[in-house]
Amino acid sequence: MLYTKEGRALTVDDDDLISRAGHVARLRDGYAFAPDGRYVGTVVGDRLIYRRSDSARRGSPYARRATAGHAYADRAPSGAYGDEPPI
Repeated sequence: MLYTKEGRALTVDDDDLISRAGHVARLRDGYAFAPDGRYVGTVVGDRLIYRRSDSARRGSPYARRATAGHAYADRAPSGAYGDEPPI
């Protein structure tokens, strides 16, 4: 289980990140990438945080996996450096 900087819950299934709405990103080497290969965040502990210093990274495009969302509870926001990921 991961949480965004603002505390939204994300389930991790293999390398896929799943929000309440469904599949949102794929993890690779501690970074999350959208289906079009765009950087969406860096994993810091149990948080996914958007960092401008990492935003030049690109992943390989991939086909979005069809999955249902989840109903896990959110957590309190984090004070870590960075912004809420754009997912």
